[in-house]
Amino acid sequence: MTTATDIKIAEEDRLRADLYNFLGLILSGPPDQMLLDQTAGLSGDDSDLGQAIGVLAKLARVSKPKTVESEFNRLFIGLGRGELLPYASYYLTGFLNEKPLATLRQDMAARGLARAENVFEPEDNIASLMEMMAAMIVGRFGPPADLSTQKTFYNRHIGPWASHFFSDLEAAENSVFFAPVGTVGRVFMQIEAEAFRLSNE
Repeated sequence: MTTATDIKIAEEDRLRADLYNFLGLILSGPPDQMLLDQTAGLSGDDSDLGQAIGVLAKLARVSKPKTVESEFNRLFIGLGRGELLPYASYYLTGFLNEKPLATLRQDMAARGLARAENVFEPEDNIASLMEMMAAMIVGRFGPPADLSTQKTFYNRHIGPWASHFFSDLEAAENSVFFAPVGTVGRVFMQIEAEAFRLSNE
C-alpha cells in the first residue's frame, strides 16, 4: 500500500501547489505577523511573476498586521459589503450562491472534498478555490490529481473568473498591500491557463 509520502510530486508541481496555497492563505483572512514575516522572506526572479513576488515581499517588510487587517476588511468585508466580492458566482452571474456554487459543490463531492465545519464562507470564494487546487496537485485528499483532472477543475471553477478578480484586486481603491497579491494572482493564472492550453498540443 502506498501512502501520500510515497508518491513523488514533481518539483514544478510542488511549487505550483505552494503558490496556490499561499494565495489561498493570504486571501482567507487578514495575514498575521507570522504570515507577513514569511511573505517578507519571499524572493522572485526577473519574470513578471518574480517581480510581483518581489514587490509583495518588500511591502510585507514594512506592513503592520493592524494596517493590513483594516485594508482586508475594507476590501472584502466593509459595512454591508466590501469593495470586492471574491466569489465565482458573483463574477460569473452577478449574484451570490448561484449555479457556479452548485456546480462546484457537485465536483467537490465527487472528489471527496468538503467545506470545513468552522468555515461559513460559500465554497466558491477565491481563497477556498486556491486551496482546493493546491490540495488536488499534491494529493492532500487522496491521490494527486493528474494534469487532465487539474485542467478540468481549473477550467470549470477558476479560469473563467479568477484573472478578472485578481485584476480588480490590483486596481481596487483600497488595495495597498493586496495590490501586488492581485498581480501575483493575475500573472500566475495566466501562466496556468497557458500551461493547461499547451497540455492539449
